[in-house]
Amino acid sequence: MKRLKHELPPIFSRQSRVLILGSFPSVKSREISFYYGHKMNRFWKVLSILLNEKLPENNSERKALVLNHRIALWDVVQSCEINGSSDSSIRNVKANEISRITSFANITLIVCNGSKAYNLFNKFINDAGPKVIKLPSTSPANAAWSLDKLVEAYRVILEYVD
Repeated sequence: MKRLKHELPPIFSRQSRVLILGSFPSVKSREISFYYGHKMNRFWKVLSILLNEKLPENNSERKALVLNHRIALWDVVQSCEINGSSDSSIRNVKANEISRITSFANITLIVCNGSKAYNLFNKFINDAGPKVIKLPSTSPANAAWSLDKLVEAYRVILEYVD
């Protein structure tokens, strides 16, 4: 297993109210240098439907979409050993300093995108700050959740961003 360091900067502004945390960037996300980069990951589809916006086509549009809706993005893991993009293979975790965002912006909700992000957050970070919830993973590996069901599950963030 190869030890990798998280190279993507967090996306946030002083106006951010919701922080969405993944576990660690996928191979494809690392290739395109942006979050949820795999074309089969439904994250951007879910957000664009939920926020009634067009599907972003590039990294600058993705960044604008989240920042315009007071959403911050980052991952729980700063470095780890991982095989490819497999969350289940993540070992020897060093966590990101989430307070880098929560001390700057008035984050009122932290959303963990999937069980692995949630479990890692609770193990390495949980500092009794903002409310933390687990939502289903938007990964294509989570085939049990249809796009419609994901949109319904993520609807909870709307009361925090508007």
